[in-house]
Amino acid sequence: MSTLEIRDLQVSVKLPEGELKPILAGVDLTVKAGETHAIMGPNGSGKSTLAYSIAGHPKYEITGGSVTLDGVDVHELSVDERARAGLFLAMQYPVEVPGVSVANFLRTAKTAIDGEAPKLRTWAGELRGAMEKLQMDPAFAQRNVNEGFSGGEKKRHEIMQLELLKPKIAILDETDSGLDIDALRIVSEGVNRVRATGETGFLLITHYTRILRYIKPDFVHVFVGGKIVEEGGPELAERLEVEGYEKFLTRA
Repeated sequence: MSTLEIRDLQVSVKLPEGELKPILAGVDLTVKAGETHAIMGPNGSGKSTLAYSIAGHPKYEITGGSVTLDGVDVHELSVDERARAGLFLAMQYPVEVPGVSVANFLRTAKTAIDGEAPKLRTWAGELRGAMEKLQMDPAFAQRNVNEGFSGGEKKRHEIMQLELLKPKIAILDETDSGLDIDALRIVSEGVNRVRATGETGFLLITHYTRILRYIKPDFVHVFVGGKIVEEGGPELAERLEVEGYEKFLTRA
């Protein structure tokens, strides 16, 4: 059972003029395989900074604390080493990769993670099955990664990666952003299929409770001012829907 441990994590963002602006002010969080943790909070509270600093974005500098995956300090690993170790990030704004087809991208990623290329016949069936479950046109497999995709198609592609790559820890950064009702349901069903295996831990970052009606979290954490200020179960998300973040902002 894999475990992501975050201890007193402090992160600053590199400004264009070279200065560092503190964002995270000491985050403590443990995510285990089979658990789903929802991180909720207002804009600018540091939720995405947490995601990208774990993934290794060069814009963010770790100034204190630690992040370990199964006891290994992930900040000693390059971005691709983190992915091979089992970390997965679904981005709020997935990037386009011109000249690389979805099929080649996914097979290359699977090869890097497993250490060997999947058998073509088996892999073709897995890819086709994953696309069918997410109601994606099979023609998308031959299109360049995210190029010309709608927002919903990009998010479905992210979840297709999640299902095929089977990471140890998945960080979903505002996956519900820009999705219509049907796309939200389809994407959530994909996440729940992976959750059902019990082999992946989830860190689900969101502003709203609508995705949590489909993906039931085990734990909810309120993020304000670069740190966790309140923790609870699914009922905390319902309280936030009614009360908002105002009292936490006042307290911070």
